[in-house]
Amino acid sequence: MCGICGEFRFDGSKPDNQSIRKMMTKLESRGPDSAGEFASQSIALGHRRLSIIDLSEKSNQPMIDKELGLTLVFNGTIYNYPSLRKSLIEKGYHFSSTGDSEVIIKAFHQWGVDCVNHLHGMFAFAIWSEKNRQLFVARDRVGIKPLYYSLNHHRLIFASNTQALLTQKDINKDIDPVSLHHQLTLHAVIPAPGTILQGIKKVKPAHWMLFNENGLVSEKRYWELTAQRPEQAKSEAQWMEEIHHALHNAVIKRNEIADVPVGVLLSGGIDSCLLVALLAEGGCEDLRTFTIGFEDTAEEMGNEFVYSDAVVERYQTKHSKFLIPNSQVLSRLPEAVEKMSEPMVAQDAVAFYLLSEQVSKQVKVVQSGQGADEVFAGYFWYPKMHHSTGDEFQRFRDNYFDRDHEEYLQTVTPQFYGEDYTEQVIRSLLDKPGADTMLDKVLRMDVTTLIVDDPVKRVDNMTMAWGLESRVPFLDHQLIELAMQMPPELKLKQNGKHPLKVIAKKLLPSSVIDRPKGYFPMPALKYVRGEFLEFMKDILSSESCRQRKIFDQSYINKILTAPDQYHTRLNGSKLWHMALLELWFQINV
Repeated sequence: MCGICGEFRFDGSKPDNQSIRKMMTKLESRGPDSAGEFASQSIALGHRRLSIIDLSEKSNQPMIDKELGLTLVFNGTIYNYPSLRKSLIEKGYHFSSTGDSEVIIKAFHQWGVDCVNHLHGMFAFAIWSEKNRQLFVARDRVGIKPLYYSLNHHRLIFASNTQALLTQKDINKDIDPVSLHHQLTLHAVIPAPGTILQGIKKVKPAHWMLFNENGLVSEKRYWELTAQRPEQAKSEAQWMEEIHHALHNAVIKRNEIADVPVGVLLSGGIDSCLLVALLAEGGCEDLRTFTIGFEDTAEEMGNEFVYSDAVVERYQTKHSKFLIPNSQVLSRLPEAVEKMSEPMVAQDAVAFYLLSEQVSKQVKVVQSGQGADEVFAGYFWYPKMHHSTGDEFQRFRDNYFDRDHEEYLQTVTPQFYGEDYTEQVIRSLLDKPGADTMLDKVLRMDVTTLIVDDPVKRVDNMTMAWGLESRVPFLDHQLIELAMQMPPELKLKQNGKHPLKVIAKKLLPSSVIDRPKGYFPMPALKYVRGEFLEFMKDILSSESCRQRKIFDQSYINKILTAPDQYHTRLNGSKLWHMALLELWFQINV
């Protein structure tokens, strides 16, 4: 897990080494163990390393293979690299390191752009071909690893976060109106390639891009996810057995492929509890678990310790538990926002940030339960969509959007008026062929598009802010492909996530399985009052906010009069959504 960056010139000039070094200063937390640079005429690459596999200097980057004329910068982990390495050795390749980075170089030399189809894991990487004077970049199937870029006629620059790109002088920092519509409608999800800034894009998940010295660009999707029933029907027992096997393999693989200890972020929900149970089932010893909690409010508990403690007791894990007071949440919140590559409104962003700070003092790698709800239909809105009737887009919108287009027009100032851009993109995603039912379409859209920004990006940003690698076995692409074939009715049984509950029945305390669906609790950002209310009021009444002119002042005033009355369909605070966006601009742009 690392931070990567680079510049590729199309105008005959050489990249500025100082530009690369400026970008690398914004990537240091992603890779605190070592740093490296590479330059050759029109190309310059930078890398910050977090040493997880092959801790020796032989796996430092940029990794240069002089014999093959290839140079790599890579962020991520390839879980099938041992078998790939063996296969490539049989084809005549020799290796000087024992890690996964060098395997990518040889795979690219052997299979060219099709190398991505051979990689099983999470990745964002760039490979420079000295012979062809071309730069190849790629991102993993479900966008677990980020990769941002800025492109014009003179140059390409890319990096693992937007903060690195914003060190460059010629970035267009104007707000993109289409992305703003998504930001305020899809709870801060802006589908790739867009970002909130016009001058910065992100590589699409499951895509590669190829650039040459003339500035010509090729782009291709290399993985398509379908959500259709298999030709041969399976019984419920067969489905449960196959899902159990695939999930078990995904969890064990993410524990074994590391030369350092791997822990588990244990929230108390069934997803993370199941990770601990499956690791124990696989014979893993020395299990290390970590849990965080916050202050209660009158409406909601701020921790789920009662559930995580039950799992710790059953499996006798080496457990660390952290209780964070609201005063620390508020004082540290700007730090978390500073580490957000894009503005993220989810209440648990600061929770992951504060938890990762503590966890990183003990381990460098953790497993986390993100993706289980989207793959196995665990959220409360899925059955509502499934059982409703009528136009598919309307069924999705009425149970998911933070605000409809009419309210969006009330929220923003006239300079950001426009079409209902979010309806356009969601309709196009729902209309894609290869899904049997309404819920199949929604779950596929979640996994391939929406989840990339929420929660996957959030977990990456907040853990890597402290040099902590997060692995997400529920987003193993082979597990996803299997789960998407399952009839939606099976997933929705027992109020959602039926397959996981069946697996958990033999492995977890019943209190963890039978509990109501929980969410990472951060009540102070949901029920906004007291010093949190004053904090957000100050942001939205600031001179900076007035000059930026994103929000209509009368709309702000309306929300401020009774913030607890203005929640989104997914129970988020509309006041927090606005304050977070403005605060992100104030800190990062």
